[in-house]
Amino acid sequence: MNELSFAVPLWVWAAVTVGIGVMLAVDLVAHRDNHVIGFREAALWSALWIAIGLGFGLVLLAWQGGETASTYYAGYLIEKALSIDNVFVFALVFSFFAVPDAYQHKVLFWGVIGALGARLVFIFIGAELLQVFFWTAYVFGAFLIWTGYKMAVSKDEEVHPDRNPVVRLVKRIIPTDPQFHGDRFFLRVNGRRVATLLFVVLVAIEATDLVFAVDSVAAVLAITTNTFIVWTANAFAVLGLRSLYFCLAGLLRRFQYLHYGLAVLLAFAGVKLILSETPVGKLPIPLTLGVIAVTITVSIAWSLIATRDKPGGTGDGTDGTGGTAGGEAAPAGGSGPHHTGERPS
Repeated sequence: MNELSFAVPLWVWAAVTVGIGVMLAVDLVAHRDNHVIGFREAALWSALWIAIGLGFGLVLLAWQGGETASTYYAGYLIEKALSIDNVFVFALVFSFFAVPDAYQHKVLFWGVIGALGARLVFIFIGAELLQVFFWTAYVFGAFLIWTGYKMAVSKDEEVHPDRNPVVRLVKRIIPTDPQFHGDRFFLRVNGRRVATLLFVVLVAIEATDLVFAVDSVAAVLAITTNTFIVWTANAFAVLGLRSLYFCLAGLLRRFQYLHYGLAVLLAFAGVKLILSETPVGKLPIPLTLGVIAVTITVSIAWSLIATRDKPGGTGDGTDGTGGTAGGEAAPAGGSGPHHTGERPS
């Protein structure tokens, strides 16, 4: 794997962390009125988050040179690509629970905060394991290859968020009202604190993201074990996840072959990680960047060409995720919605 060794002062870690916190605060204030986010607004926010992510790479270029910046961009691209798979599952969770459009952003906001925390823990644990025990590269590599295989063959599997063990555990421990009460996660009923259905949705989002965090962090660790690069690549990719969801939620069926590309990327990361502990050694970053860029481009182009006659995603007036083209969620109940590229749990 790519071993980048450079000192990152504590103040730099603090500055980046504070910067991420400020960006989250700005995003929260901008959407404090729980308005329905349209495509144009989501696209503008997505462009802003992508510009910030790419701009940070230029900062690294000026600070540490081309190899560090290239490594960051490789990690950022693979994280951004894998985040599209998150969008698939988020859409399914929202559709299953019939979450009103106006409250989806709040769930995603707090979901992203949880995702950042989980990734930070996994990054330090994973990097330390790879540094101390060389054989963990084979374990992580095999896990990524297996995950890629499962992603490639898991098309059209049913997803039942209410069967998630974490969601079921929360319902057993915390008294839950099976209704939405505005954007509130909790309320008091007869003097007792009760969780709302929106909190259950948040738990479902967080539980599914834990699965995403494991393989996405492992994929970037296959590129480098430099914790600062892995963390910033993850953080700047995840920060734009909410806007990406509102951009792509109505077009998910257009990306019906994307999961093959993501499967290839995970398997490639696994092979790269295993080879790093063999006489072959680490693969060059330009090659890694090329594989990531080509794989993403081909899988998206293949999907768009194959579905070019279905502008709504399904050709039947729905967005392909169980909701209408206008963004209203389908009623919960019945059989769960289907996912075209679900990552295995």
